Amino acid sequence: MGYRPFVLFLFIALAVFVYSWESVSAEQAKDTPVFDAAAAASFEKEVVPFLSKYCLKCHNETKKSAGLSLEKYRDAKSALKDRRVWLDVVSNIHSREMPPEDSKVKPTPAEREKIEALITESLTKVDCGVARDPGRPTLRRLNKAEYANTIRDLVGVTFNPSEDFPSDDVGYGFDNIGDVLSMPPILLEKYMRAAERIMEEAIIVQTEVKPTKNFFRAQAMQGSAKGFKDPAARPVRMHMTQGGMSFVNFEPDREGEFTVKVQAFAENNTSEAVKMSFQIDKKEIKAIEIKGGTQQKPEIHEFKAKMTAGKHQVGFAFTNPPPAKNKDEKRSLSIVLMELEGPFHPAPKPPTEAQKRIMITTPKTKQDEEPAARKILQNFASKAYRRPATTEEVDRLMRLYKAMVLEKEPFELSVAFALRAVLVSPNFLFRIEQNGGLGETKAAVNINDYELATRLSYFLWSSMPDDELTQLASKGHLRRKDVLELQVRRMLKDPKASALTQNFASQWLQLRTLDSHIPDRKTFPEYDTEIKNLMVKETQSYFDYIVKEDRSILEFLDSNYTFLNQRLARFYGINGVNGNDFKKYTFNDPAKGGARGGILSQGSILTLTSNPTRTSPVKRGKWVLENILGTPPPPPPPDVPPLPEGSGAELTGSLRQRMEQHRVNAICASCHAKMDPIGFGMENYTAVGTWRANDGKYKIDASGTLPSGDKFDGPTQLRKVLISKADLFRRNLAEKMLTYAIGRGTEYYDKCAIDDIVKGTLAGNDQFSALILSIVQSDPFQKRRVKED
Repeated sequence: MGYRPFVLFLFIALAVFVYSWESVSAEQAKDTPVFDAAAAASFEKEVVPFLSKYCLKCHNETKKSAGLSLEKYRDAKSALKDRRVWLDVVSNIHSREMPPEDSKVKPTPAEREKIEALITESLTKVDCGVARDPGRPTLRRLNKAEYANTIRDLVGVTFNPSEDFPSDDVGYGFDNIGDVLSMPPILLEKYMRAAERIMEEAIIVQTEVKPTKNFFRAQAMQGSAKGFKDPAARPVRMHMTQGGMSFVNFEPDREGEFTVKVQAFAENNTSEAVKMSFQIDKKEIKAIEIKGGTQQKPEIHEFKAKMTAGKHQVGFAFTNPPPAKNKDEKRSLSIVLMELEGPFHPAPKPPTEAQKRIMITTPKTKQDEEPAARKILQNFASKAYRRPATTEEVDRLMRLYKAMVLEKEPFELSVAFALRAVLVSPNFLFRIEQNGGLGETKAAVNINDYELATRLSYFLWSSMPDDELTQLASKGHLRRKDVLELQVRRMLKDPKASALTQNFASQWLQLRTLDSHIPDRKTFPEYDTEIKNLMVKETQSYFDYIVKEDRSILEFLDSNYTFLNQRLARFYGINGVNGNDFKKYTFNDPAKGGARGGILSQGSILTLTSNPTRTSPVKRGKWVLENILGTPPPPPPPDVPPLPEGSGAELTGSLRQRMEQHRVNAICASCHAKMDPIGFGMENYTAVGTWRANDGKYKIDASGTLPSGDKFDGPTQLRKVLISKADLFRRNLAEKMLTYAIGRGTEYYDKCAIDDIVKGTLAGNDQFSALILSIVQSDPFQKRRVKED
């Protein structure tokens, strides 16, 4: 019937999607690096000899220490193909991690500075003084979380429509990366079904209701009656004594008047009549006297009662007072059958909140329906597409509406049918940005204000722009620096900014992996699912506090507070926290809670970086290098056995001693020298985040020395060392958050933008808002590369 135009629309939509995807994919293949001849000559004259003198002893084709060989790079052309490798080389030279401190032959500080500058000039330098490349555009599909949030804000249904969608792929650590958000056929089917369910709940269609009869025999009734009487060959009855009551659950879908018929009889040897009260939700509607009757010929009483739509308890109460003591009174009430017929004169179904939001006008006559439909579709499509819908787009939707009208469908259903088409349109499911706009060069243009509002809202809220953002975009005011800053601060205070915690922090800190990490119950019997969830809540509350209170991002590394409830506090061995609600807890006494502070002392991080039965200094050190300092180690070489878990392992001594024996292998030593000391500094925390001074019979040694020469003893001093490397953390967090914000991995040409973001964050005293503002004011966020002809 009406499904044919809808299916046709889907095929058209899919064709548009495929075309758009292929166009953008073709554009993405054009990142071709270039360099000048002078820089190339300096590479061969200066850099290659430096490599031979200080690096190739370990990083050659034979040894490939840390999985890296620099021997193959004999000229700038060969090196230019692997810019990311050379970005890591520059970073390691700058941080003094390479060549390592224990090398017999080491470059002087002057040599380090010179070679760092030459490599940067030759391979990684981007001229920040000229028009910058904002990066390749990406066609970004809404991921599961974004889809659910957008439907929530656009429609307002009461269920999560993306709950059964397939999981989104992850790229660069996040599930909102355009390159990996594909469109499998099953997902298109899910979108179609979701659109149907959304509109079924959102739009109430007024249909004719005919009265129906509902019969409730004694078996269906429940309450404080004496019990059922079921003599052989006799009808069932509900037998009630004084003060008793019986009722049924009844749920009419329309408000209206109902006819109530009840069959009942009484046994009574007193002068007072048996009194029965008909009640709806324990409120008396009708008082009835039962004078006699029998089970075979009960009295029949009929009356009217009004009921609203929804769930109700409908039934009877035996209202006579209990007989006086020592009196031989006999009085009882029995109900055989209750009949409810209706509704008569039903009231229209009240519109849902979603319907009030969508149906912005109501036609009064048949002639008003088509203009009203156009107005509704224009408004809804503009919000869903996150820009004004064009006349052509609304005309296509109106054709779907008219097709349903021809099928004699009611107005609401016809509009809902066209609205379903909006929810499966590529303009809704994808964040499509148009070429063109006012830019500084042909290569890069400013995205328009609607697109800026969309980038901003999906960055901070994982959802569509609200009315305030849209209005500013329509006036062309959003890009103004003062306006943008006010909006960012407003949005960070909004409850919807919790999406940053759920979707950015949970992936940056890898909290989502905690579900698949199960500590051994025999080793840690006190750890359970509730503790796991409380640990995640602690870290999320901590991140949320830094966002909402605009704290310094360095408090991720170290602070004197966390968030706890009673159960988690006691698990950590901390007293003085009561109740189930999470509260900010300040460590006034450094000894309290086991030298805690910052995310590295929180149970979630400590648990997910451990093995099921013991801690893992390697995993913890690797996690810090990757997620905090942004200096990830290379993958381990093949065929290196893991450290044995059992007590019968060949290696002996404390965990630290066994690891030192394990990394005697020179192939392992260089990477472990970066990871293990950091992990050892966290050894006072067990594999589930509780504090300890000993590991079995061995006293914990939490001291360490980094390749840079920085020394520490214990987690408190380790955190101070990490604070001293704030420049690395600041840059790493800026890169990760920029990746999340723009939906693609960062490239060499993003260096200038990242430099500016880091400078802006530092200039803003490292406040969280300073980081966000620096990102949203950057070229990769505000501009897009124009597709070349």
